[in-house]
Amino acid sequence: MKNNMNYSKLLNNYSRYPVEPVKGKGAYLYDSSGKEYIDFLCGIAVTSFGHNHPEITSAVIKQIESFWHVSNLFTSTPQENLAQKLSKQSGLDYVFFSNSGTESIEASIKFARKWGQGRNEIISTHGGFHGRTYGSLSATGQYKFWEGFEPFVPGFTHVPYNDLEAVKNSINKNTVAVLIETIQGEGGVNVASTDYLKGLRKLCSDKNILLIIDEVQTGMGRTGKFFSYIHHGIVPDIVATAKGIANGLPLGATICSKEVADCIKPGNHGSTFGGNPVAIAAANKVVDLLDEKLLNKIEQLGNTLMKSIKDLNLYAIKDIRGKGLIIGVEFINGISCKEIAKKLLEEGFLVGTSGDSVLRILPPFIITEIEISKFISALKKAVTDVSKKEN
Repeated sequence: MKNNMNYSKLLNNYSRYPVEPVKGKGAYLYDSSGKEYIDFLCGIAVTSFGHNHPEITSAVIKQIESFWHVSNLFTSTPQENLAQKLSKQSGLDYVFFSNSGTESIEASIKFARKWGQGRNEIISTHGGFHGRTYGSLSATGQYKFWEGFEPFVPGFTHVPYNDLEAVKNSINKNTVAVLIETIQGEGGVNVASTDYLKGLRKLCSDKNILLIIDEVQTGMGRTGKFFSYIHHGIVPDIVATAKGIANGLPLGATICSKEVADCIKPGNHGSTFGGNPVAIAAANKVVDLLDEKLLNKIEQLGNTLMKSIKDLNLYAIKDIRGKGLIIGVEFINGISCKEIAKKLLEEGFLVGTSGDSVLRILPPFIITEIEISKFISALKKAVTDVSKKEN
């Protein structure tokens, strides 16, 4: 039975598509009318292994049949196991579990300031997006998200992205950290250069400040490496991740160096639901599935997808950028990416957008070249139809 949206009691804070998914299998979703969609959005980079993945589902059911929740006051071997895996993959030492990306960023901010012993200023970038709670939103360099919610948490400076000199010029005696995304997902799938990231790493080390990398959207294999900074041959002091970590169950992780972890004592930070046993069960299976073979496949599929879009040679497309299976397609002025997303929805494909000009493409890791080919055909039709309409 469909809800009558005229009488909805849900807060009106989302612009919702007129689609109600009721079932999912693999890369496919089915709505309440039975229509099939190929999911190139993944709940915004969350369901990376698709819907109802048999191994993840089995792990979740097994945990649910045991218990759902106890407390972080007790020892948890599954949490310990996941922390060991994340430590190994990240090149860092200790892990704190929360429920979401914004919480993993909040923890990063707190840990950095605790480490700083009085230094409290953090440099982040224009176009960055780090979450919607007050600390993470204060770090976010998109002021459209600020409107009406001031005043914000002090101690944040925003500088141009991919501009090392701007960071250098903003450092002062109170600077404790630089917070950066290697790819700005919400900001338009803007990709940081290797020179920039290596320069930041050296600068932070030289100035004795922390490098915090936000891997909420790009982590957990999305770019073809477990964490995207691995492509650039650097290791941050703190990394925040979430989204794809538990394939749709709420979980975030803040991973840090021993030097940072040594500053955190019992009672300094916590979370009632963070590291929930059911989410941890899903995440342990996700990490196990993310082997080198799959990571290489993700990068190859991303290359295939980007090349196929470029080969369309459509005048309406201004730029194509990304890495692995996070891809942004930017359109020329006058062509609305939101209209293209609506057209793709009609054709049976779910995608995202960043602002008014960038289509955000985030397919699951189980996507096939056949499904990519179908998407390319639908994209060509959608762009052509919208271009004709706009002109």
